Amino acid sequence: MAEEKILTKHPLGKSGKNISKQKYETLKKAILSALKNTQLTHTQLFNELNNRLRSRFSGNISWYGETVKLDLEARKMIERTSSKPQKYRLKRA
Repeated sequence: MAEEKILTKHPLGKSGKNISKQKYETLKKAILSALKNTQLTHTQLFNELNNRLRSRFSGNISWYGETVKLDLEARKMIERTSSKPQKYRLKRA
């Protein structure tokens, strides 16, 4: 059976990437969970993703993480703060 794919979005309207839906869901869940009650810088977020997924994710966590993070920004599920350094947080409904 062919692997199901998802076309990601980009917050600046650039072309998205066609990636495995399973990998997308894994990273989406990890990113949303990492940001649940806190704001994280890019470095902190990716350290968190590596810690959570290192042993059970086949693929480049940084590349997939960045792709999914941009998609979640484009879908208005997470946002960047205007603070220095910039942080990511869940977008309030």
